[in-house]
Amino acid sequence: MKTELLRLNDHSRRQFMLTTAKTALGVSLLPGIASKMSAAEGASVSGPGTPGFGKAKHVIFLWMNGGMTHLDTFDPKTGATKGPGEQIKAKAEGIDYLGSYLPKLAENANKLSIIRSMSSKTGVHESGTYIMKTGYEPRTTIVHPCMGVWASHFLGKIKDKTLPDSVIVNSGSAYPGAGFFPPAMSPIPISNPETGLQNIKPTTENDSMFGKRISLMNEFDTSFRKKFQTEDVKAYTEFYDETLKLMKSEDLKAFDLTMESAETREKYGRTSFGQGCLLARRLVESGVRFVEVQMGGWDMHNTIDNGMTNNGTTLDNGFSALLQDLEAKGLLESTLVVLGSEFGRTPDINENDGRDHYPLAYSTVFAGGGTKRGFAYGATDKEGRRPADKQTSPQDFLATIGHAMGLPVDEVVMSPSNRPFTVGDKGVPVVDIFA
Repeated sequence: MKTELLRLNDHSRRQFMLTTAKTALGVSLLPGIASKMSAAEGASVSGPGTPGFGKAKHVIFLWMNGGMTHLDTFDPKTGATKGPGEQIKAKAEGIDYLGSYLPKLAENANKLSIIRSMSSKTGVHESGTYIMKTGYEPRTTIVHPCMGVWASHFLGKIKDKTLPDSVIVNSGSAYPGAGFFPPAMSPIPISNPETGLQNIKPTTENDSMFGKRISLMNEFDTSFRKKFQTEDVKAYTEFYDETLKLMKSEDLKAFDLTMESAETREKYGRTSFGQGCLLARRLVESGVRFVEVQMGGWDMHNTIDNGMTNNGTTLDNGFSALLQDLEAKGLLESTLVVLGSEFGRTPDINENDGRDHYPLAYSTVFAGGGTKRGFAYGATDKEGRRPADKQTSPQDFLATIGHAMGLPVDEVVMSPSNRPFTVGDKGVPVVDIFA
């Protein structure tokens, strides 16, 4: 049995364990098991490290899927390329203006560090997303890990918690996961923040029946465990123990938005993004290290005013409420909030009153986690077409996140295929944005 199991590749091994668990335990989603399954799958997972710079013990990554327009949000202009919106004064000494679609964020600009000199090489959604989340161009021969997985590798699993290390909220079917690290290190996907973590309760009718299943499984496994006392077998045994702990854990309440007041939920906005931001706050408050919240609808080839009216309001409510909430709870300095997108939009309005894909210039935003408040790094030219100074790459962007978390961004990690990789593919952290 052991020989057959080890013949499987990483994905097949993980699928085998999940299928077995569903059959034996009556559950179909088993988060919080990365450290145990990683050991069984031969991962090189470091123990808890001592962060370097990083004040960011947690990260909330707000992903604007579709290519967010920089000219109508965080880098508005006044000339022919300004678009239908206007500039509004930001309440921060180091940030001049934001787009008029973001009035609440303009009021909270004293919490933001904006990088206005981002530039990438691709204007294609899939590859642009991949590069912004991994630092690498997509290859058919290898998949690269996302930031939450890098953090788990270097810092180890957060102790004394049954919750997963990383979560993706409003997740689609395509996102970089564990990459060349063991699949069990992948972020747990939450497709709808309103319903939270589904399929975690046993499908048996009562606790008694569930207990009988566990006892029967242990009877079958006992002789095998005694005969094969290897790290692999021990790890899979602990895998089940971790799963059972999670199913009975009070930590699962972190996924329950009904525990928040109606007033709080309205403040974030009753949208999947707004409620996703609220869920992210609850998760980091409960110890989850890395949470990504996705928001679509930014591919605005047509009538950008309509698109920005809708998306601007959604982003403005959720992002500003998140910043205020984290600060009120004393979590902002230890939580890095990051906003990114695969590229920007064209400075010129097209014939459909929209903007097209534009990787040559765009913006990203940082807040908390030891970053400066009310600060703008870099700039584009007067029409927003090119970085005018301090050009920043997707690799630099990811290295900056890693630096905030205290990850050794220059350390080379060898993949199972014996190829060298680093966090963000040799990007240089933008240290100027840190206080």
